[in-house]
Amino acid sequence: MEYSINKGIGKPAEFKGLKSQYLFIFAGGLLSVFIVFVIMYMIGISQIVCICFGVTTAGILVWGTFYLNDKYGEFGLMKMQAISHHPKYIINRKRIENLFHRKRKEAGL
Repeated sequence: MEYSINKGIGKPAEFKGLKSQYLFIFAGGLLSVFIVFVIMYMIGISQIVCICFGVTTAGILVWGTFYLNDKYGEFGLMKMQAISHHPKYIINRKRIENLFHRKRKEAGL
């Protein structure tokens, strides 16, 4: 058997089609579902309820991460987050005449 370890420079890490930040969402989500499952079981909630909760939330998490990966692509989710931090509009409190007046002084007119 031959395993390729080096994917090349500049290529993202990929696992079963999931790329970059979606891997962290996937792994972190499954870890948190497992921790909640263990806490629920240790509290004394019924085993069937814990298993149903774990399977359902893990299934939704897997479907959701693959959906986001297909919809937004490798960098799309970061772009969507960046767009939410852009200002909706820019306020300029200087008068238009002063802006043109300063340009004339700099140009020597």
